[in-house]
Amino acid sequence: MTTTHTFGIQLAPEAATLGTFRALARQADRSGLDLLGVQDHPYAAGLADTFSVMATVLAETERLRVFPDVASLPMRGPGVLAKQSATLDLLSGGRFELALGAGAFWPAIAAMGGPSRTNPEALRALAEATEIIRAMWRAGETVRVTGEHYTVKGVHAGPAPAHEIGIWYGSVGPRAHALTGRLADGWAAPIPHYLPYEKWRESQDIITGAAAEAGRDPAAITRMAQLVGDVTAGPGRVRLEGEEPIRTDAAGWARVLADLAAETGFDAFVYWPEHADETQVRRWAEEVVPATRELLGAS
Repeated sequence: MTTTHTFGIQLAPEAATLGTFRALARQADRSGLDLLGVQDHPYAAGLADTFSVMATVLAETERLRVFPDVASLPMRGPGVLAKQSATLDLLSGGRFELALGAGAFWPAIAAMGGPSRTNPEALRALAEATEIIRAMWRAGETVRVTGEHYTVKGVHAGPAPAHEIGIWYGSVGPRAHALTGRLADGWAAPIPHYLPYEKWRESQDIITGAAAEAGRDPAAITRMAQLVGDVTAGPGRVRLEGEEPIRTDAAGWARVLADLAAETGFDAFVYWPEHADETQVRRWAEEVVPATRELLGAS
């Protein structure tokens, strides 16, 4: 089976530099990248609202698929989140995807009026929310879900999105990975600060095993690596250890990505530049991506 590899970039919606954000998103679109991830931390004073930023970016681009990286579920109820997602997908002609996080930074979430959950509670809430979101996209149905954390009582579903939106989990621990395998359309692997490189292979195996046990095709689950670093003008030393950023030239980056595809099973790669600017977007899109595709056989 031929695997199609996709490439994207992540940008933080800093309120003070939204003009730069929009310009870089348009550059990424013109450069042929597939994906744009937008951080979602509603409780962070310096960050703008992620969904407003995504709506603007989708209106100003033509081919990029845009997703929250990842949406903070505790701060966004699943019914409204489903409607927001479907609307963005309709407005953009099918270019929205939904990456979901069960929750992190609980003191900050609680300070903004959100819940405070244990890890098991957060995973149960994620499963309940996923059921509600998918049901809300089935226009014409009446949605009734009774859960521990989320309940809807006969709401009419709709609108349906323009395409089958993928729900990608940003899971970190073994239980969350197992839930990803059972329910999600993809895994948006957290950056190494939250999940060190050494744990990526084990995480993939848990997702694959859980999918197979649930009677799902593990190959149908998108596997997205998110990588922090800098695309440099010259070669540098690369060690995929802990959370160490990758700082090397396009050829070095291409070897890293090709190895992750072949040895760790990733089929999507999202770059988190340490310092986002035009040069980094250009080097990633115009140098790293073509070099990687060549190593992967233009897949």
